Amino acid sequence: MTKLAAIFFSMVLVDNYILVKFLGICPFLGVSKKLDSSVGMSIAVIFVMMMATAVTWPMYTYILVPNGLEYLETISFILVIASLVQLVELILKKFLPSLHRALGIYLPLITTNCAILGVTMLNIDNGYNFIESMIGSLGAGVGYLIAMVIFTGVRSTLEYAKPPKSFEGLPITLVSASLAALSFSGFGGLIENLFGTF
Repeated sequence: MTKLAAIFFSMVLVDNYILVKFLGICPFLGVSKKLDSSVGMSIAVIFVMMMATAVTWPMYTYILVPNGLEYLETISFILVIASLVQLVELILKKFLPSLHRALGIYLPLITTNCAILGVTMLNIDNGYNFIESMIGSLGAGVGYLIAMVIFTGVRSTLEYAKPPKSFEGLPITLVSASLAALSFSGFGGLIENLFGTF
């Protein structure tokens, strides 16, 4: 149980896929202007991460490895993720059309969101079993949500800021993102002190 908690909190804080590993930056910068679209995008990412892990881990363990097809890991995982994103898009279009419109082009970008592919591949590389992989994916998704919500708050504050002319627009956004990422670097020692090395 301690190992599962350590994996979860490590994925949320220490190994945050946006602010520490810098994966999934495009939707992070594109959708984080409004809180509702940030939360909606994050929930969609959590769903796709969990479902992708639930499909890719058994596929890798019980189909690819026994048949010596480990080299097909990346392409097969991308196909699974693309299929799941299409499913999410259809569900949102049918049941939550306003959120579907708010996410716009960024919803299909979940397909190419390297954070999702990274989670599925790193779970296997870390040697996690199925339950550990699912907890790791949930933690990565919650970390994604936290990063999106925090940065939405930062960006709403930036609208009232008066940065120097050379920093207006994207430059001040990137500087703010780097400062938010820097704040997460302090969590490494906290997780290690709480749970030890796992």
